[in-house]
Amino acid sequence: MHMPAEGRAWEDVRAEMISRGTGDVAWRDGKTAVYIFNAGEDVHALQHEAYGMFMAENGLGPLAFPSLAQMEKDVISMALGLLGGPEGSTGAITSGGTDSITMAMKTARDFARAKSRSQGNHNIVIPRSGHLAFHKAAMLMDIEIRSVPLKTDGSYEADPAAMAAAIDANTIMMVGSAPNFPHGIIDPIAELGKVAEEKDVWLHVDACVGGYFAPFARMNGVAVPDFDFAIPAVKSMSADLHKYGYCAKGASTVLFRSAELYKHMPFTLSDWSGAPMKTPTLAGTRPGGAISAAWAVMNVLGVSGYREKQGLVCQTRQRIEDGVKALGFEVLGRPLLGLIAFRHPDADTLALYSAMRHRGWFTSFTVEPPSLHLMLSPKHAEVADDYLRDLAECLDAVRVGDAGPKVEARYS
Repeated sequence: MHMPAEGRAWEDVRAEMISRGTGDVAWRDGKTAVYIFNAGEDVHALQHEAYGMFMAENGLGPLAFPSLAQMEKDVISMALGLLGGPEGSTGAITSGGTDSITMAMKTARDFARAKSRSQGNHNIVIPRSGHLAFHKAAMLMDIEIRSVPLKTDGSYEADPAAMAAAIDANTIMMVGSAPNFPHGIIDPIAELGKVAEEKDVWLHVDACVGGYFAPFARMNGVAVPDFDFAIPAVKSMSADLHKYGYCAKGASTVLFRSAELYKHMPFTLSDWSGAPMKTPTLAGTRPGGAISAAWAVMNVLGVSGYREKQGLVCQTRQRIEDGVKALGFEVLGRPLLGLIAFRHPDADTLALYSAMRHRGWFTSFTVEPPSLHLMLSPKHAEVADDYLRDLAECLDAVRVGDAGPKVEARYS
């Protein structure tokens, strides 16, 4: 496409944009269980308006936009209040989970350097189920990833003993998830904390999925184990606002137990031709709308709003769990929040995935072991029965080899 020599009317451009979107997954109808966190049209409208109010402002300039600076401080304060942050804990809003994880790793590396550990050959120890963002960050910073197999007891949890054995003098971080993305299982963070204390290693908890879900699930009576700063060994956490915080993309938080740790995160430079600059996260320019929308959504929903929505998601997950078990599926581990993975002993996972895609369901899958994967939102309460009905019909079709042509199983 070449830029038009003369500008087009907005009405025409808008109509074309709407037309182009007709081929996208029908997420507003609850037909996707990946990428989108649909908390309802009211929250979507709130995101849109609050984002637009500060869309032009830039979080890079706190002196120019003290409103954004204060909103960011408020969001971080609310996050730390939910996640057991002690006195002096702090953090920053980032562009997403990958940004948060990258900055946590950068901070742990620079902290290790300041402690006069080796200046190179660093490694981090991570469960096999740890998010691929850690691998991406490790590639950027030339850090070795030591990926450790999970427990063999069918829990799909990280194995603290195996992770302890993988740690050496060059280990700058160990990782636990709350929950992990592939299986939706919360790792034994308290046990990992004991290993971290014994080995004197930074423990990061990846709560990108569960950080703004698990505290409210616990308030609703779900037996969520300790996973946050309540565990003394936890030095940092990542928690995504644009996932179960139901905020506008892209917004996440990276949190630290103390300002002493946090000080190793920001980038500062004065030795160049321009004015001195300090950036707290990977990005320079930081969209003001992402900050303002997060602040607005958290204030409008409040504790009661989040409890209601997360309670609905847990109820829906349980309905799905009961429904797939009735169809002969095995649910992996013991999911507690909004993620669930399940497999059938008599049906090919990718064939089922493909058959459901043909019916308009855009979901996810795992490869270890092969299983279907759902990341549920409040909207899915309205379509859970439809999903289970279609799944039952697709299961029958796959068993007799009449599921139709396969679709490409990828997400990018």
